[in-house]
Amino acid sequence: MKKRLITSALPYVNNIPHLGNLIQVLSADVFARFSRLKGYETLYICGTDEYGTATETKALEEGITPKELCDRYYKIHTDIYKWFNISFDRWGRTSTPKHTEITQHIFLKLDENGYINEKTIEQLYCKKCDRFLADRYVHGTCPSCGYDSARGDQCESCGKLLDPTELIEPKCGICGETPRLKETKHLYLNLPAILPKLKAWMKEASVKGFWARNAIQMTESWIRDGLKERCITRDLKWGIPVPKDGYRDKVFYVWFDACIGYISITANHTDRWEEWWKNPEEVELFQFIGKDNIPFHTVIFPSSLLGTGENWTTLHHMSSTEYLNYESGKFSKSKGVGVFGNDAKETGIPADAWRFYIFYNRPEKSDVTFIWNDFREKVNGELIGNLSNFVNRTLSFIHKFFNGVVPEGEKNEELWRDVERYENRITEHLERAEIRDALRDVFALSSLGNKTFQDGEPWKTVQTNPKKARKLIYNLVYLVRDLAILAEPFIPETSGRIAGFLNIHDFTWEDLRTFGNLHKIETPALLFELLEEDLINELRERFSGSQKEREESRIEWEFVKTVDLVAAKITEVKKHPKADKLYIEMIDTGCEKRQIVSGLVPYYSEEELAGRNIILVRNLKPARLRGEESRGMLLAAEQGDKVEVLFADHAKPGDKVCPEGYEDKSVTPPGEIDIEKFFQIPMMVKDNVVFVGERALVCAGERITTEKIANGKVG
Repeated sequence: MKKRLITSALPYVNNIPHLGNLIQVLSADVFARFSRLKGYETLYICGTDEYGTATETKALEEGITPKELCDRYYKIHTDIYKWFNISFDRWGRTSTPKHTEITQHIFLKLDENGYINEKTIEQLYCKKCDRFLADRYVHGTCPSCGYDSARGDQCESCGKLLDPTELIEPKCGICGETPRLKETKHLYLNLPAILPKLKAWMKEASVKGFWARNAIQMTESWIRDGLKERCITRDLKWGIPVPKDGYRDKVFYVWFDACIGYISITANHTDRWEEWWKNPEEVELFQFIGKDNIPFHTVIFPSSLLGTGENWTTLHHMSSTEYLNYESGKFSKSKGVGVFGNDAKETGIPADAWRFYIFYNRPEKSDVTFIWNDFREKVNGELIGNLSNFVNRTLSFIHKFFNGVVPEGEKNEELWRDVERYENRITEHLERAEIRDALRDVFALSSLGNKTFQDGEPWKTVQTNPKKARKLIYNLVYLVRDLAILAEPFIPETSGRIAGFLNIHDFTWEDLRTFGNLHKIETPALLFELLEEDLINELRERFSGSQKEREESRIEWEFVKTVDLVAAKITEVKKHPKADKLYIEMIDTGCEKRQIVSGLVPYYSEEELAGRNIILVRNLKPARLRGEESRGMLLAAEQGDKVEVLFADHAKPGDKVCPEGYEDKSVTPPGEIDIEKFFQIPMMVKDNVVFVGERALVCAGERITTEKIANGKVG
């Protein structure tokens, strides 16, 4: 039994992944979970693709370093994949020394073997930006399909790979000026010279590895149209330096080094990485990608490995999907159209519901459109009405009539012949990474269970023919167990809950169709709540337009643009000489000292406030309170006649306070506001956590919380 090395396309780091992007990491997760259950030694590798023009330019726009940008988005990606329960063996990144080392080694071997050529070319240069423009930062009209927002490397509409000079009416993607051609030297990978090796490899690999039809068609089309030498260097700073004299001020093109990231992430995972990547006799490589990435995985990456002359593990099976579109158009990271990973988290709908729908409609042979009403119908009809219903009715029956103990019975041979047929088919589908067909058969098997329950009428036979009722329920509870196993690759949290009801703590694929290990059943609970029409209508409205437009319409975004909150330390407290209920506090904001006045005398002593870090509304217009100037206001929670100051003792003076998720948002510092403007955006305490809108207030990595007031308003 060969080991299974599994990869999913490395997500580019400078954007938040949408559901269409998530298909690949989720599909690979299904296959990895299945492979582990089946007993294969499995390694699932993925990580962020961090080098290249897009990162460098976006960092430039935001006034931060590319590394800072990558760190921010790496955390965002990590949080999203964790929420979706992706079972990576290693989730890494490409901006590591090991990645540089391995990429440079592969390049040097290609150069040594004569597969690297030098060329002087004319490249588009932006005089205003004083830089050569990498392909993706030249925008214009596609010469093939006429799409007017094509990038210089590839048309997002028709998928055609482009040279930026081919674009009609090209513009600089940074400043909008028309670039001009200027001479520069670059290095090229000589794909035509490697073609005989590639053809021989592909002829065998595509058959043995049962590649997806679109993978074979697109690769054959590339070869049929004639492979060209491909430029692998760029005039950038953020990337892997080229280890060759005359080119040391250049870096490798991201699509040369990106796929090598699979290898380097493995090398960061284990020192024995060559047992996976230089061991084709014992390892099979399974790769999960979208159709727009096919040529890079079936031509450029394998050509780079074959050209070294070393014994690399190369692609065995290619699982490539078509596009997932959105009901109002195409999912797009660059335009922010669709439902994104962070959006899914905020809906309150469990991750398994999203996983289920993505797999149920996985675009394996043609493009598929995400439609909110269909999402609701499939979740309510299949996930709840079928699977959840069968599990609940079977286990509830055991509790009601058999005191939670699995009744004794005998195997129903006819039923289990049907079950075996389904389970063998599910296994065959999963072995070939046919995710959608496998899941649909799981639910067909659940439908068989529901029909068997209904036809058996145990609610009647438990009184009239107890032996028949016991036999029926005995068989159905083991079918519930099998469904828990079969569902684990797809909806792991739900599978775990079902297993918990059955008091099963570990299982493998070999446990299917076995008997005798179920005894006491825990009280079952509903696995999912119905998706109501009002909720779906609200979500459809919320996620219309682009992500940027949605973000900017949120109350939290309005708050960030309006209110300047920071942690500040109270250095001195004294009573107001002219007001019994007022304190005068001197505070340190980290960059200045200032005075504020607060009405806390009835609630706090001077000793309870001195030396504490509070949250200051820094941009509140100065006001005079009984003759003393107050430059700002501290925040406190209120509930009835109780008042509690919001403290941030874990922070340091000057630390930013903002809604969760907005820590790295780049905004112009808000100007001064009056007290009426401040109170137009309400803040609340919910279960001892301070919220603005739907986001918790955070400072220095921690949420702002209360001790005494569980629920109330903040002012």
